[in-house]
Amino acid sequence: MEHVPPPAEELARLDRELAELDARRAQLLTRRAWLLAALRPPAPTAAPGWNPSAWGAPAAGRPGAPAQPWGYVPPKQPSAPRSAQNVLLTLGGLLLTIAAIAFTLVSWGSMGIGGRSAVLALVTVAALAAPAVLLRRGLTATAEALAALALVLTLLDAYAVHAVAAPDTDGLGFTAVAAGVLAALWTAYGLTLGKLHLPLPAAVVLAQWPLLFGAWAAGAPALVVGWALLATAVLDGAIALWGKGTGTRVTACLGGSVMAFSALMVGLTLSVTASGPFGALAPGALLLTGAAAALAGAWRGPKGFARAGGVVAGLAVVAAVGGVPAAAVPEGWRVLAYLLAGLALTAVVRTRLPRNAAIGVLVASAAVVAGALVGALPGLAAVLLGPVTLLSDVWAGSPEGFRSAVGSTLPWSELAAAPVVLAVSAGLLGSAYRWWPSLARIAAPLIAREEPGPTGAAAPGASGAPWYAGGRAGAPWYAGGAPAARRRPSGAALRGAAGAGAAVLGWGALLLAGAVLDAPYAVAVAGETVLVAGLLALAVRRAGSGRDASAAVPVTALVVALAGAVSAGLLSLASEGASYAVFGALTALFAGASVRAGAGVERAVFAVAATVGGTVLTGFAGRSLELAPHEAAPLLLLVPALTVLFGARLRRNPVALPVELTGALGALVAVGLAVPDAPFLALVLALCGVLAAGAAVRPERRPVAGYLAAALFVLATWVRLAASEVSFPEAYTLPVTVPALVVGFLRRRKDPEASSWTAYGPGLAATLLPSLAVAWTDPDWQRPLLLGVAALVVTLLGARHRLQALLLLGGAVLALDGLHELAPYVVQVAGALPRWLPPALAGLLLLVVGATYEQRLRDARRLKDALGRMR
Repeated sequence: MEHVPPPAEELARLDRELAELDARRAQLLTRRAWLLAALRPPAPTAAPGWNPSAWGAPAAGRPGAPAQPWGYVPPKQPSAPRSAQNVLLTLGGLLLTIAAIAFTLVSWGSMGIGGRSAVLALVTVAALAAPAVLLRRGLTATAEALAALALVLTLLDAYAVHAVAAPDTDGLGFTAVAAGVLAALWTAYGLTLGKLHLPLPAAVVLAQWPLLFGAWAAGAPALVVGWALLATAVLDGAIALWGKGTGTRVTACLGGSVMAFSALMVGLTLSVTASGPFGALAPGALLLTGAAAALAGAWRGPKGFARAGGVVAGLAVVAAVGGVPAAAVPEGWRVLAYLLAGLALTAVVRTRLPRNAAIGVLVASAAVVAGALVGALPGLAAVLLGPVTLLSDVWAGSPEGFRSAVGSTLPWSELAAAPVVLAVSAGLLGSAYRWWPSLARIAAPLIAREEPGPTGAAAPGASGAPWYAGGRAGAPWYAGGAPAARRRPSGAALRGAAGAGAAVLGWGALLLAGAVLDAPYAVAVAGETVLVAGLLALAVRRAGSGRDASAAVPVTALVVALAGAVSAGLLSLASEGASYAVFGALTALFAGASVRAGAGVERAVFAVAATVGGTVLTGFAGRSLELAPHEAAPLLLLVPALTVLFGARLRRNPVALPVELTGALGALVAVGLAVPDAPFLALVLALCGVLAAGAAVRPERRPVAGYLAAALFVLATWVRLAASEVSFPEAYTLPVTVPALVVGFLRRRKDPEASSWTAYGPGLAATLLPSLAVAWTDPDWQRPLLLGVAALVVTLLGARHRLQALLLLGGAVLALDGLHELAPYVVQVAGALPRWLPPALAGLLLLVVGATYEQRLRDARRLKDALGRMR
């Protein structure tokens, strides 16, 4: 019979066996590491072809290497010697360079001309020849270090030649010649020793200066300097496309970018500051040549460079072509010349330019248009925000013109072309929106165009269906098809954006034209109102037609109509008649739009705007009747009353709630106006309570409006009593409380599930709360005593019949009444106690509460549940 040990004994045995296995495994791994070290070949001695980078253990995982067991941690190897080698070589080259500079600058004068020439020639030839020998022996890093030294030596040679052989030569001219010679020398040297990475980039850096320094040395005008910069950039572009090595191409690309940017800045500056059209022709030729060079580079460059080249070419063409007519027109109209030139760039879609380059040109066109539009923003902002100043002096009198009403000090003569810019842009976007399918067909060849690869073949992935082919055959993106390769904006979205932009820019153009032309005040006010009407018609028609897949046009028209309504309303505040006419028209327009619009957010917005306009009109009526603000407050409640009736008519229509909330805000404004006069405040609060009670008739509004009506009535009573300086409010409140409690009692008998707050809350609050407010200022003892007894009875009744309203109201009044009676004694005791005792008692209380926190939390939850079960 097999013996089965107890679990504890078996576990101990397993632990001992596992420990033995771990110890044996450690011994085997140690022995294996020693064997690997013994089998490793010794380090080779220096010999031809020896490469120090071959030091170190064989790489893990290479063919022939023994497999490593699981969990094996290889011994730590010394760091790779190549990093130390590079540090040593760098330091050595740096020290040699410093020594050469010190020799040239310090010890040069102590030697004769022969000695100087011999030393420089010997050291330079040795530094140039040494890398060739080192490369044959495989010492590439050492060769690179010596090549760097040779570069510095050639620069010192040039300096020495100028200081000794040609000291009277112009410095800039000699530098230009020396840079050209050294660039040619280092180019030949780098091509000869193809394994070196430094000579060719260094030659590219030196090649940036010959033409520029030569032009400066000759005292050439700025245009010639620009041509020198552009020629250097073209040379850099050729090197970037066909140069040898990544470092050479990157260096040439950076140098060419800097030189091209400098050349274009020179051309742009000369074009902008030209005295006439003929003076702008020569800078324009420089800019056009730069554009041609950028396009030539974009034709062969990769995607990012091609698009960047297209952008640069497009901007240069705009500056060149637009600069000629811009020099012949007044300063305020120059932006129009550049805008038209930028729009002309869109013709690139019909050319055979590669797709990425063409996209860059289109981006440049969009940038020019955006810049022109940004120039019109200050004037548009002044037109929209300027009438805000009229709020401080309403109905001061009609100003003479639009500019006077706006009150801006902008130089309007310099903004003469701004309305035209906005109008042209709006017209183009509107045309694109109207004839979108035709535009999409024109742009389709550009979208489908294949990019040539390095050898002229189509780029990878260009074969097959183009990306704009949608989910169904032959359905391009502009026809609503879904993109196949990656997500792009749909045709409907782009078309909607064009329509929205046309609406905004067209509205802005008309507004700005009124300010630029300084239209009469009446014309300006009427024009802004008519614009709002047109935008509302557009919003209603587009929202109701359902023809457009995009909602951008109606939504934009709605937003702009609201902004225009605010601007027109502010502008009309200068004149009483204009205020009534504009706000009356706006109220009628928004009301009509809410009727014509379909159900949705747009209809609610229209209705809310009409409500706001009606509220403003009632305020104007109070001002026309020369009523004080508190006297005009009841008049403002006319619109909230209409919104209550409107809500009762619409019932659960989604428009009803926003309209009623807007009317409630109007009622809140009326309450704020009536605050300075207590009797009027009580009247306004009572009227608001009537409106809330009228809304509470509807079941869907009863939970909120019912409580609000009760609170408003009670508050109106308190304010009225305070305004009449009544010292015995119970004479007025008890006649209300008693019938209210009787009605509540009958309600509870009929509906036992009715809340005690609904049945008894208003009646009790009507007496208890005013009495409590008077008791706190009553020096006698009778009122607090009677109020405390009444509150105690109410509290006991609430606890006996489990009525939440009676318990909480009675308990709160009883506690506050008792606190009022104890307050003098508490003050006396607090004054007699030491200053440290109240903080100590508070800290002790917190400690006790913290120690019994869980119990207190359970007690609070039980109290909450008990109150929740009450009615």
